[in-house]
Amino acid sequence: MAEQRVEERNAEGREPRPQVGMGVLVLRDGKVLLGRRKGGHGAGYYASPGGHIELGESLAEAARREVKEETGLDIQDVRFLAVGSYMWGEDRHYIDVDMVCQAPYGDPVLMEPHRCEGWAWYDLDDLPEPLFIVTRRMIEAYLSGNPLPDPERIERQEISSSPMQASRSPS
Repeated sequence: MAEQRVEERNAEGREPRPQVGMGVLVLRDGKVLLGRRKGGHGAGYYASPGGHIELGESLAEAARREVKEETGLDIQDVRFLAVGSYMWGEDRHYIDVDMVCQAPYGDPVLMEPHRCEGWAWYDLDDLPEPLFIVTRRMIEAYLSGNPLPDPERIERQEISSSPMQASRSPS
């Protein structure tokens, strides 16, 4: 059953529309790069690099830019991974296009300390908690090979500034 649509108008008098986000699952030697988010929605959750797709940018260009801006890493073998629909609260809706890539060289650098506590590599079978909902779905898509498990579903994650779950140390 479809969920009820938000029918309110935004400050400009237009109907609210989803924003387009980009998540990038960065892999190296069976490990995934994750950072603990600060500020904004998802603070305290572990997430992969990502952000917004800019006007006129291809999906691969957006993935390379986001990873470089956030971690300083250059990535290779950028491929489509998944797409999903996500809500935070009642008025923040994203359609997320997710990519997967390799980062064979270099160490991640904390380029945006106001947005992330730091980057580390984690084994895919020993991930830290709590995971950001988009990152969790990206990892599930990578492991299952299914880019959109349920097109009727809108994933929801409560907006929280301090999730109360244990975390694991990076490998």
